[in-house]
Amino acid sequence: MSIFRKTMRMNTELMIKELKFKAVRSSGAGGQHVNKVSSKIELTFDLENSESLTEEEKTLLIQKLKNKLTKENILLLQCDESRSQHKNKEIVIDRFLKLISDGLIVQKPRKATKPSKSSVHKRLEKKKKQAFKKVFRKKPEF
Repeated sequence: MSIFRKTMRMNTELMIKELKFKAVRSSGAGGQHVNKVSSKIELTFDLENSESLTEEEKTLLIQKLKNKLTKENILLLQCDESRSQHKNKEIVIDRFLKLISDGLIVQKPRKATKPSKSSVHKRLEKKKKQAFKKVFRKKPEF
């Protein structure tokens, strides 16, 4: 069964220009390196004031990503997987683009259908046969 999915177009180059990055010190183990280097990247994207998205796309994204947005509809993502700041920036941009593209997918609404007459008849016949089997499993009454 294939699901028809309508994907809206997005201008990734313009969207990436609107991103704001901040380098922060990573938490956790790592010794002196962690204390010296700001390799964790925090990405912020202002969804409401974005010029790369249409109003329709903005409302759809706000609805789908509401648990990932702040009160001001700003998307926050962070990455501290790598010791390299540049690698973390690439990873967080990829995550952001995937999140936005998945959020813009609109699934085709399901149409309710009735079961066919033959399928209803087959189901009822099967139920009768099963009930008949179970009647013979009971102990006989004398």
